[in-house]
Amino acid sequence: MTPLQQLIADVPQTGCVRWIGVRPESRGPMLALDAVEARLEAGLTGDHARPGVRNARQVTLIQWEHLAVISALMGRSAEQPVTPEDLRRNLVISGINLFSLKGRRFRIGQAIFETTGWCQPCARLQNNLGPGTFQAVRGHGGITARVLQSGIIRLGDSVSVEPVPDSGYAAFNPG
Repeated sequence: MTPLQQLIADVPQTGCVRWIGVRPESRGPMLALDAVEARLEAGLTGDHARPGVRNARQVTLIQWEHLAVISALMGRSAEQPVTPEDLRRNLVISGINLFSLKGRRFRIGQAIFETTGWCQPCARLQNNLGPGTFQAVRGHGGITARVLQSGIIRLGDSVSVEPVPDSGYAAFNPG
């Protein structure tokens, strides 16, 4: 493993759930929650996301630290910052770079997820928040994930990378 590969592989940070929200209807308002159930291949209980193994966007996550960046890029004052409800993501996480979760399994509370892609802004977001939203959110929109193991997620729960299961490869390739 090269030094760069080692740096990429090592994720010592542990994140924290700062906000939880679901969208009961496709274009309806977000509901903020203290806890939610993540369901295998179905997303979060109460969210309108389409269930199924093919839905790569079962859960959306955004970085807490990026809310201030997006607010600044949109020219919002401290009195009117962009909120998690505005960006319509399910989970807001602080303390760990969500992009470091690419290609990994990670645990939030009792549930296990895998990253499925980047959560890009859409035209509807710009329609809701005004001109400049699309460009302000680009690169800061978070990630999408699929639920691999059901479980409860609560505000304050930790977010950490799951260890890679031992494949037994070393036993067959001693050199």
